[in-house]
Amino acid sequence: MAWWETLGMLFGILTVLLLAGIPAAFAFLAINLVGAVVYLGGEPGLMQVVRNGVAAITNFSLTPIPLFVLMGEVLFHTGVAMKAIDAFDQLIWRVPGRLAVVAVVAGTVFSAISGSTIATTALLGSLLLPEMLKRGYHPSMAMGPIMAIGGVDMLIPPSALTVLLGSLSGISISGLLIAGVMPGIVLAAAFIAYIVIRAKLDPKLAPRFEHARVSGWARWRPLVVYVSPLVAIFVVVIVAMSAGWATPTESAAIGALATLVMAVVYRSLSWRALLEALKGTAAISGVILFIIIGATTFSQILSFSGATNGFVELVQSTAASPWVVLGMMMLVLLVLGCFIDQISMMLVTLPFYLPLVQHYGFDPLWFGVMFLICMQLGLLTPPFGMLLFTMRSVAPASISTAQIFRAVMPYVLFGLAMLGLVALVPGLATWLPGVLLGK
Repeated sequence: MAWWETLGMLFGILTVLLLAGIPAAFAFLAINLVGAVVYLGGEPGLMQVVRNGVAAITNFSLTPIPLFVLMGEVLFHTGVAMKAIDAFDQLIWRVPGRLAVVAVVAGTVFSAISGSTIATTALLGSLLLPEMLKRGYHPSMAMGPIMAIGGVDMLIPPSALTVLLGSLSGISISGLLIAGVMPGIVLAAAFIAYIVIRAKLDPKLAPRFEHARVSGWARWRPLVVYVSPLVAIFVVVIVAMSAGWATPTESAAIGALATLVMAVVYRSLSWRALLEALKGTAAISGVILFIIIGATTFSQILSFSGATNGFVELVQSTAASPWVVLGMMMLVLLVLGCFIDQISMMLVTLPFYLPLVQHYGFDPLWFGVMFLICMQLGLLTPPFGMLLFTMRSVAPASISTAQIFRAVMPYVLFGLAMLGLVALVPGLATWLPGVLLGK
């Protein structure tokens, strides 16, 4: 069977299974079983699937994933996150579109302590969206910033998907975590500027309202008490990795322990909250690790069948410039992001992309950050963006799905602009890892 026939068969089966509503984990498992029988030698191939699965999920480099997820789950279930939101609300009461700005600022801080984009969006949506709508905010001004900053969560460490991308691609996990910081912060700043300008130009989008004003130490105390510890945990995790004091796994453990200690100090950590946090961590991590089981075998099947080499040779034979190839790679990711989840995007594309990255000499960290931006955009793009569905679950029934789609589109354009900016100015992604890690 020719390599292109193999490729068509495997991806045809995958497409049918996903369209039938089969979870990605089971879809890839089914493909692996078929591929193992056809290409890896029947029963020995099936045994190889089992060995690959065990080896994949016992990989020590994946340990940060549940630890990073636990940090966010503890933060949300103990109510510490709400205290941080109140601190920001009290500090910036004069800013136009104040609650929308609070959503972006709080989401950025939560991104530095949470490994889950969905959890960030669900928390901000359930807490801030009803209040914004009650105070007369236009639905687009209320929902857009919450979804947008949830996507940025993927770029700012800790990020479970960043760890997964580093593990599957062989890119330095610590380098990739740090490389997303600058693009994430720049995106958040752009969101704030956009919100303030829109609110000034059209005050009806975000009506002003009277706010209980406090001054002096009373105004700054919540920020110092409830926000600075979150920032401190982020700094400790990054510094521990960049200084070589701890591996990514050890840094994640330090961050998780510090988050638990912080919740205890605030007297917010009950047994019920801890149980809910552990259950949420187990659920999210289980899904991720189950999908990883299929990653190694899927790549192996593509390699054994000749599909990977055939595709790479086809691209190389076109004599296209590296920029054209890179642009096509990013375009494929953006299209896939409209229809499948981020983990499936990695499993489908990395077996083909990594040989091309090596052949054309692309900087791995630079490429990895652009890959992350494309996955972040996939969370926001209709019709199947995960954060769109998360917003649908917390938004009132009176808000249509079309309104949710329209609300997020300006922020998708910002993400596309950031993708282009990182492509043209690689230093946005590579400068900070170079300074902190010497990479």
